Amino acid sequence: MAKSKGGVTVNRVRQLCEPIVEQFGLSLWDVRYVKEGADWYLRIFIDKPDGVDINDCEKVSRAINDPLDELDPIEGAYCLEVCSPGVERELINDEHFEQFIGADIMVKMLRPIEGIGKEFAGKLKAYDRGMVTISDHSDENEVTISKKDAAWIKLDDFD
Repeated sequence: MAKSKGGVTVNRVRQLCEPIVEQFGLSLWDVRYVKEGADWYLRIFIDKPDGVDINDCEKVSRAINDPLDELDPIEGAYCLEVCSPGVERELINDEHFEQFIGADIMVKMLRPIEGIGKEFAGKLKAYDRGMVTISDHSDENEVTISKKDAAWIKLDDFD
């Protein structure tokens, strides 16, 4: 059983990893601590403008391994994964939304929006304090949603 689940573990790991990741000229995209089946996974997502490769992931994994063991935020076994957020990355933090204004996105709502549905695609037009404005690809219609009402918002490789 984990000493500290969810947010507390993630925050502690984020604080530990961020300066280490930045030493390699990378940014820390996200940290997730999740259970899949019987196993727990600690996933560290790293990024850089031209994308990360396996060498970046290996360097970061080696660099955080000992400090993570010293911090010991998780009791019991878990799998450590250092990886890229991918092309269709989930937008999570305010900085992510601000960075990708104008980009094509996919949205899955927790509950359907009347006339639109539960899942839709569009262009990220604006972001302000948790409110996301999305236009359709013709730029004729816009909708503003609360980030909290979305199950996820991801970049869409629309091309």
